[in-house]
Amino acid sequence: MDIGLHVADFTWKGGPASLRGDLKDLAQAAENAGFTMLSVMDHVWQIGSVGPPEHDMLEAYTTLGYLAGVTEKVDLLAWVTAVVYREPGLLAKCVTTLDVLSGGRAWLGIGAAWNAHESAGLGLPFPPTAERFERLEEALQICQQMWSDSEDPFEGKHYHLGRTLNSPQPLRRPHPPILIGGGGERKTLRLVAQYANACNLFGTPELPHKLDVLRRHCDDVGREYDDIGKTVMQMLDVGPAGDKVDEVIESLRVLAALGITHVHTGVISDDPLEYIDLVGRLVIPAVSEL
Repeated sequence: MDIGLHVADFTWKGGPASLRGDLKDLAQAAENAGFTMLSVMDHVWQIGSVGPPEHDMLEAYTTLGYLAGVTEKVDLLAWVTAVVYREPGLLAKCVTTLDVLSGGRAWLGIGAAWNAHESAGLGLPFPPTAERFERLEEALQICQQMWSDSEDPFEGKHYHLGRTLNSPQPLRRPHPPILIGGGGERKTLRLVAQYANACNLFGTPELPHKLDVLRRHCDDVGREYDDIGKTVMQMLDVGPAGDKVDEVIESLRVLAALGITHVHTGVISDDPLEYIDLVGRLVIPAVSEL
């Protein structure tokens, strides 16, 4: 089992003036501690579960480009890109650029978007739910086409591309892995089965059921269920001095038994570097063979 780190809060003690250095220190510490993936949110305002909208928030792909320059091994992605915030052709180009400049470490994390509040505030498109899912499927098709040998036009219901030229192509072939966020049983998990390399679910009592639904969708589209990485977003609260680490490891063993291959955690501490060190020393070695 791999452990990844999600950076969701940029309101740090030193403020914006020291954020560049603080983020570099965090990213390099996570990489050195054995985290295999580093992600940021694709939001332009802070979300309510983390803090008020006025708190500091960095644009996702600019931040990922910076992280590519200060790391060497860790995979990088937006967790997850709001499909309606960028035209799909430009999104494919953003992820391609990240992949090339990171030496082949980019993922496309993507979902149907949900934050109407920030979208209205900054004038970003936010169509109704059904349309956002239609756009999500077309965006997935466009990205896969741009990452192939085809330069043919794309004619969809919502997107029209005259020539799907993408030069240079990503270093990672056949394309950067695709992670689709969300556990919607009718639409999201069907899209995972059809297009994605990984899903993202939550470690709730519903998890076994969600995995069963995904398996059925894989059967319906002729996809091997085991070809899809099973990812869970779950906070790993090891305690202030690692006193809860046994509970954390046991919870990860339960997830591994369900077939979960990657757990993504946020920073649960006022001292991010201390938290990263604790997880790196006490959790990652213990679960690496799960």
